[in-house]
Amino acid sequence: MMIRQFLDYLRYERGYSPLTVQSYGEDLKDFQSYVENLDSHLSLLSADSDIIRDWMESMMDRGNTATSICRRLSAVRSFYRFALLRGLVEADPAHMVKGPKKGRPLPQFLREEEMGQLLDGDGMWGDGFKDVRARTIIDVFYETGIRLSELTGLDDTAVDLGCRQLKVTGKRNKQRVVPFGPGLEQVLRHYIYVRDASVVRTSAALFVTEKGVRMNADQVRYEVKKHVSRVSTLKKRSPHVLRHTFATAMLNHGAGIESVRKLLGHRSVGTTEIYTHTTFEQLKRVYNKALDRA
Repeated sequence: MMIRQFLDYLRYERGYSPLTVQSYGEDLKDFQSYVENLDSHLSLLSADSDIIRDWMESMMDRGNTATSICRRLSAVRSFYRFALLRGLVEADPAHMVKGPKKGRPLPQFLREEEMGQLLDGDGMWGDGFKDVRARTIIDVFYETGIRLSELTGLDDTAVDLGCRQLKVTGKRNKQRVVPFGPGLEQVLRHYIYVRDASVVRTSAALFVTEKGVRMNADQVRYEVKKHVSRVSTLKKRSPHVLRHTFATAMLNHGAGIESVRKLLGHRSVGTTEIYTHTTFEQLKRVYNKALDRA
């Protein structure tokens, strides 16, 4: 109803073309679906600036260009200006949100001490299903480097605890096997035990909601950002940052770039090389810091 009122305003009061009105409507419905998918109690009128930024991150993770994201953000900004004008909201949550810049920045990643604090710090996690699930998701991302879509696509049958490996389906439906260590094995065993004792599953998925259905990408992204925010002030705190963290840690600990390429599922080693730039930048910072202390 609110979106319809806004689109009528654009068409009849602002004189926007039918094509532009249609485009704004599609962008707003996409944002509305994202918001309502995060939490059934949320709506367009209760969304805040953090949710708008999360939505933009989700589009970046899905491969949308900066130009496309900025166009969609423009529709959301226009809607909230309209809502503020009509007294539907007390403040405009999109006012200070900036669109992504063009170009390819170096990947952001968490420091190893931040990951240690997040996964094993005192008082960080409870014993309930949602906490156990969130910690397991973060651990899987960090210790395997798999993509968000690969994690949400995991079924129990894709997890071989005896051999300690995951069978994941990546881009272009290509499958690969990703190994993991004994620590993650124990984390996964505990999660499965808690899940099966807490939830009646209606899906074969490894990671499910409290209703027993497969978690979707937006739900996973929301959980990751919520918990990573407890230890990091990075602007980006998405599952993709944990993938970057995995790759950077592997290279920092002596893994060969070809091995990392295979683990990440990159087609070309050129894609993986961006992480060597990241580790080099990290070395430069350490070097400069050491000189400052001398």
